[in-house]
Amino acid sequence: MSFDQAHTARDQEWTMARVADQSGRVAVVTGANSGIGLEIARALAARNATVVLACRNRERASAARDDILTTAPTANVVVVPLDTSSLESVAACARQVRERWPVIDLLINNAGVMAREHSYTVDGFETDFGTNFLGHFALTGGLLDALTAAPAGRIVTVSSITHRRRDAALDFDDLAFTRGFDQAAAYGRSKLASMTFMVELQRRLSAAGSPTLSLAAHPGGVRTRILQQQNPLIQLVYHPRLTALTGWFTQSATDGAQPVLRAALDTDARGADYFGPGGRWELIGKPVRVAISRRAQDPDTGVRLWRAAEELTGVRYL
Repeated sequence: MSFDQAHTARDQEWTMARVADQSGRVAVVTGANSGIGLEIARALAARNATVVLACRNRERASAARDDILTTAPTANVVVVPLDTSSLESVAACARQVRERWPVIDLLINNAGVMAREHSYTVDGFETDFGTNFLGHFALTGGLLDALTAAPAGRIVTVSSITHRRRDAALDFDDLAFTRGFDQAAAYGRSKLASMTFMVELQRRLSAAGSPTLSLAAHPGGVRTRILQQQNPLIQLVYHPRLTALTGWFTQSATDGAQPVLRAALDTDARGADYFGPGGRWELIGKPVRVAISRRAQDPDTGVRLWRAAEELTGVRYL
């Protein structure tokens, strides 16, 4: 059996039903109050992991916790405040989590936005870049000691097929996107930054001799609230009530969570693996390994982005 055939066989075999009990493991899921974040947290809780819902809106997070407990009543699910658009909130979250759980097995960097207009975070970063990438860069640094203390820690970056967009190239002279702002390009850039970070993080973990893995996944054409700020046509296409018409290229949050769960739980996964739906245009289907853009894999870009992130956030590690 060839290398590609072996991977194809494992891709076809992997399902959540084959995942072992996760008792004793701690998982932090950012943006876990809705969408794929909620479904990721639900699946982990159902397998007895301690799940930390790191969310901006405490009320929605508490409602999400109650929702999870209806399907997994004995689960240990805890809410911790986190706004990845605020470095102060990120630092506070990292402190609180570290104090309570000195060993963390999973960090799933899922929280994200898709801003409709050009705007800035409280720290002065372009909203998508600051929320989707820089906040998670800082959070990962704040929790890294706890993650590397685990026997098989994993950091999973939730990315997007938009990281391959031609206009998603990183402009290091204009990371605030002050010139020619475009909402789709801004989102794509934030996801390219996240993917570049994922690959560079694995390089640095490997160089340090750490068993902790950095991986990524994307949910495909998933119907979630992240599209609520987009134009009415996109909102309509991805509306759950139109599933009968759009189900051939969109999927539910539960299905969209599967590639992320595979990145987090597949015992055959390796550092810098990237998972996504294996069906039509990578928008629907079972989770399989998918391609990372060449730009995200470029070592020079990885080093440059890492240095820029350290400078912007003041968080340095590895």
